Amino acid sequence: MPSFISPSPAPASTPSLPKKQTAVIVAGPGALTVSQSAPVPSLLPNGALIHTAAVALNPVDAKMLDYSPTPDCIAGYDFSGTVIALGHEALAAGKLRIGDRVAGMVRGLNKENPSSGAFATYVAASADLLFRVPEGMGMSDAATLGMGVSTAVLGLFVELEVPVSWEALGSAIDGDNQGKGAFVLVAGGSTATGTRAIQLLKLAGLRPIATCSPANFALAKRFGAEATFDYNSPSTAVAIREYTANELAYALDCISTAETTQLCCDAMGRAGGRYCALEPFRTSVTAKRSLTITPSWILALTIFGERVDMDGEYARDAMPKHRKVGVKAFEAVQKLLDRGMLDTHPARVVKGGWEDVIKGVEEIRGQGVSGYKLVYSLVL
Repeated sequence: MPSFISPSPAPASTPSLPKKQTAVIVAGPGALTVSQSAPVPSLLPNGALIHTAAVALNPVDAKMLDYSPTPDCIAGYDFSGTVIALGHEALAAGKLRIGDRVAGMVRGLNKENPSSGAFATYVAASADLLFRVPEGMGMSDAATLGMGVSTAVLGLFVELEVPVSWEALGSAIDGDNQGKGAFVLVAGGSTATGTRAIQLLKLAGLRPIATCSPANFALAKRFGAEATFDYNSPSTAVAIREYTANELAYALDCISTAETTQLCCDAMGRAGGRYCALEPFRTSVTAKRSLTITPSWILALTIFGERVDMDGEYARDAMPKHRKVGVKAFEAVQKLLDRGMLDTHPARVVKGGWEDVIKGVEEIRGQGVSGYKLVYSLVL
């Protein structure tokens, strides 16, 4: 495996870095292919170049391929790997070193930066939005962290404004403040974002409750859900209001259908509160409680602080605040990882190459997965 350090002051890339690589790129609407001559992404001053070890799949991998395909862009978001190069700012910051095992998320299918996806031999990422993989954690497990953590922290700490500080999260003691904080409903508690949200809420001293299928009750409780409710039961909203004494004021909807929006709004306490979805929500549903519930939805890609140039509702102006929150969140979560206090979402690990990853995206599109994340440990 090659190893490089960009000199200081450093250009965006160095002559010693490879220029071409193998990657999964967009061949056309809804179609991926393997390219042997995709460009290696530029190494920015605050960046790290990573040799990829594993990638994890998300529903967005299929959804955005259909919704906003851009030919020749590299696909993929979640990854883990080994740092082989650092920009001069990242090197000076001293948080990462050559040879560190890291994990995170990048923006795939990015027409403004076609080489930025995760499904590639080399991935370029912002050094301050990477996790150092702790000793004892496998690279396949680490690949599940990036998007789940990014989405959860933006939903919980930006949109819902849950009443907890980063200091409280980063210095959490397992078992501390149990049952003393506010209730937070996580709809879709068995999803990768859901389990991330549940565990972070629990560690921060809040009281997460979750909806999911009964088959996944044990999974949600393992990550810290205080109580679980069957999302298909017509009496769930009533049961949640009873359990929370009609005081629920925060709901993170990791499923984000019209049905789950309705469930979250119906479960909310008499005084209302804040609702956050991961997709555009039905205003016809939220309008019924427009005086008491503040609804919003997030796009995890805003964590990079850059403009998201996409069609329709998914377009976003640059949000520097989200990047600042992301950096603080990654620092806090790193402390939890270093102390062995954050579990990874269950993974179904497949050993294979890029053609296998393409098959996995088709699997995600065709039937989805429940209770685990599909991860590819790369044999390159």
